[in-house]
Amino acid sequence: MKNRIYRIRKTAVAIAMAAAMTFSLTGCAALDNTRVVFTTGFKENELFRIEDKSCLESEFLVYLYNSQKTYEKGFGSEIWNVNIGDGSMESYVKDKCLVAISQVKAMNLLALEKGIELTESEISNAAVAASEYLSSLSDDEKKMMGDIDEETLTAMYTEYATADKLYNYIIRDINPEISDDEARTITVEQIVLNTWKLDSKGDKIPLEGSEKETVRNTALQIQRELGEGTDFSVLMEKYNEAEEGTVSIGKGDVDSEIETAAFNLDNGEISGVIEAQDSYVILKCISTFNREETEANKVRIVEERKREVFGQQYDAFASDLSKILNQGLYDKIHIAEISDGSGSDFFDIYRKHFSE
Repeated sequence: MKNRIYRIRKTAVAIAMAAAMTFSLTGCAALDNTRVVFTTGFKENELFRIEDKSCLESEFLVYLYNSQKTYEKGFGSEIWNVNIGDGSMESYVKDKCLVAISQVKAMNLLALEKGIELTESEISNAAVAASEYLSSLSDDEKKMMGDIDEETLTAMYTEYATADKLYNYIIRDINPEISDDEARTITVEQIVLNTWKLDSKGDKIPLEGSEKETVRNTALQIQRELGEGTDFSVLMEKYNEAEEGTVSIGKGDVDSEIETAAFNLDNGEISGVIEAQDSYVILKCISTFNREETEANKVRIVEERKREVFGQQYDAFASDLSKILNQGLYDKIHIAEISDGSGSDFFDIYRKHFSE
């Protein structure tokens, strides 16, 4: 059960990051950097303000509710009993949604400065998307999103589309050539022996002293058995503590110690015992060049560079914006039990009407 809790925590963090990227188009922050908090001077149900652009509680709840559905679809409602670091999963997701929607607001201000506007057709698409999304929701879902209405949803889709258009405008000329060597992905089998254990809360505690030495001795014993001719797959099945046995590795994907050893292996070659940050690892190279994975990695690298270029412009702009958060209202917002989650996903509807 403890291992299952840890897997949920680790995967949940990955999904949270992915969700934040999907919502906000970039990994940069708006309210995250400088948070000036007031508890008075807000309009009714106004959650925050960036310059003269406001965000209502209902807008934020759309992001939060859709994020909640994503997590519960993957892990069930038990995910909200998991902690991320020193805080709760609920707080983590709330903060990610706050960053995401605040970025969209800030990006609209930058779009205004650059003269980026939607066409009449795009404005019409926003209205159609809002109507379609609202009609898919049950009364309970509408209530969970602060009695969201079509006018607010139309404004949200308009702002999201404007932010998307700004992003594409800024990165329009970024198309670097990525070499096979830079993006090369190899395939290995692995035997991972963890040098940590879980405490009662499911948090990782590093092994020390004799406990860590015992794990190292096991790794050395495995190495001896491999030298005596025991098949790698047999020992992998017996000892491997990682979630997967066969993995693809690109540059920068793993600890530097593992990467160096992996990329120096030839097909069929087995490494020695590698001491990584939280494990001892033994690798067997299956393929020194995975064409399909390498091509996919090229796409990921290009997208990362586009985000970096956009982030430089965005951060320089957003850092000077005035930002105020209604902390009292924000603290009152909590994830509630979903009684009827049959409605469409807000972002799926966006992609349907704004896909290129």
